[in-house]
Amino acid sequence: MILLQVVVGGLLLGAVYALFSSGLTLIWGMMNFINFAHGEFVMLGMYAALLAVLWIGGGPVVFGLAAALGLFLLGVIVYFALIREVMRGPMLAQILSTFGLALLLRYAAFWIFSPNFITLPHTALAGTINLAGILISIPQLVAGLAAAVLATLMHVALMRTAVGSQLRAVAEDRTAAMLMGIRPDRMQALAWGLAAASAGIAGALMAISFPFSPAVGETFALTAFVVVTLGGFGSVPGAMLAGLIVGLIQALSAYWFGPIYKDVVVYGLFVALLWLRPQGLLGTA
Repeated sequence: MILLQVVVGGLLLGAVYALFSSGLTLIWGMMNFINFAHGEFVMLGMYAALLAVLWIGGGPVVFGLAAALGLFLLGVIVYFALIREVMRGPMLAQILSTFGLALLLRYAAFWIFSPNFITLPHTALAGTINLAGILISIPQLVAGLAAAVLATLMHVALMRTAVGSQLRAVAEDRTAAMLMGIRPDRMQALAWGLAAASAGIAGALMAISFPFSPAVGETFALTAFVVVTLGGFGSVPGAMLAGLIVGLIQALSAYWFGPIYKDVVVYGLFVALLWLRPQGLLGTA
């Protein structure tokens, strides 16, 4: 029963990984652009949730929406102010631009919020629930289920809506999309907004259960890159599947070998899989 509880907990955490990693893979699929500041977007989502609770009050719906809206606007601003310009430059400029953005956001958060770990004030979500003998914390359950639903909705929106078709058209062929009347700048700005919003919501959901500081973005960025590479760059379903796998492996590794070894196991299996399948689980060769 304890093992089953560990598995459920790992899958719930993996759903949150899948949500914020889907945004990173969306940017790659749209623009062949790697956002090294994606982990800082998750971190800002945590602080957006904190400010929403302190200023507005309310539960996860309120501060989740606040984090989504705030990070969506930030993503659009980053695209028009920075990304659109550096895309015309060499790859090194693209890499250094988002790496510099990550440092800017991280140290701005240090300056504003201090480097200390903090937690969200008490919300309505507290305690544990017993599901067929499996004890799960209510914050973890809410975060995992909400993340799974939102990640699925993102995939459905990309595959089954007109806007999603336009996003995929720009990803396939920017010039052909322009000839069809699609404005690539708008679509790419929307992609950045959606990617940042998914990271912001994931951060807000994780803030329910975990203490955080401005430095956590680095950890989340590394996790996102592992998930995206494992699932296949550009594949949102791959990121969803890989997120669940990484969360499950972390939970089982912590249970069997101890918490300090969970990342060692994840990265070891990650390297082994890439050696056998470099394109990832659902990526194309």
